[in-house]
Amino acid sequence: MKEDYLKIIFELGGTKKKVSNKQIALSLDIAAGSVTEMVGKLVQEGLAKHTPYAGISLTKKGIRYAETLVRKHRIWEDFLVDKLDYDLPDVHTEAEVLEHVTSERLVDSLEAFLGHPTHCPHGGAIPDKDGHYQEDSHTSLADTADGESVTIERFIDNHDLLVYLHDTPLKIGQDVTVLKHDPFEGPVTVSIKATGEEIPVSFKAAHNVFVK
Repeated sequence: MKEDYLKIIFELGGTKKKVSNKQIALSLDIAAGSVTEMVGKLVQEGLAKHTPYAGISLTKKGIRYAETLVRKHRIWEDFLVDKLDYDLPDVHTEAEVLEHVTSERLVDSLEAFLGHPTHCPHGGAIPDKDGHYQEDSHTSLADTADGESVTIERFIDNHDLLVYLHDTPLKIGQDVTVLKHDPFEGPVTVSIKATGEEIPVSFKAAHNVFVK
């Protein structure tokens, strides 16, 4: 469970900025009270820093720990999709198991075998063994303005989210126009530029789809 929090804080930009408990709760689909408890444990272990009413960020120790976890997880996801033809919604659970039994030697060999991929199948950057990687966008679809044109860059690594998005035409790399944000936690409707198709993206999903 601790590892899940480290990875999601990493994905939400907690290496560079403060991430709110609400963002973590939305991405992990858990109660805010559970986040508060785990944040306290991460702070005690020196993996994170918490500022009341501002949020949480990772320490240098926490960043390195998260990078190692994310690297193994995303390389396995790439292998499962590229070499074993897994569908995107099916890779998270498998990679979650494999990352915990993978040595540094194995992940280095796997990375070389795959041709040193820089991004996983759902768009997240893959750190190399020295911790270098292209910084992800941390602008969510929910943060965009009506009328704005953006490119879908990545999806948060959440099984339920990937299942939900798998049933929509929304894909990594697509250019879309944001049409409207419905009030009261309603969907964000976008139009795919290539086809003109309009897609309503749920409130929760829109907070876990990142654009540039």
